[in-house]
Amino acid sequence: MSEHSNPSNIYDRFAQVTKQTHDLVANMEQLQAQVTELMETNAELSIENDHLRTMLKKMHQQKHDDDHLSGSRENLKKLYQQGFHVCSEYFGKRLEQNESCTFCLDTIFGHDQPTIK
Repeated sequence: MSEHSNPSNIYDRFAQVTKQTHDLVANMEQLQAQVTELMETNAELSIENDHLRTMLKKMHQQKHDDDHLSGSRENLKKLYQQGFHVCSEYFGKRLEQNESCTFCLDTIFGHDQPTIK
């Protein structure tokens, strides 16, 4: 008899193929779990990345907005840097060495100044 027609040999080959198939299915399930985990992590990181980009954009915009002073406030800033008070309380008086004045800084950089209509 040939080796292909031997029933015990066929059964052994069938058992071997069945075991290989089960091993393959187990490996595929592990790979599927890993792919799912990677996709979840990727989605979380994408959301976090978008959130961080939005925050950076807001911070950059806020800094950009804060850096722009009107022409008159730029002039007040220059006077203050040259050592003069620019606040209404002490306007034109000299600052002492290393002195800072909260009122002057508020006059220059304050954002809640009333607008003249």
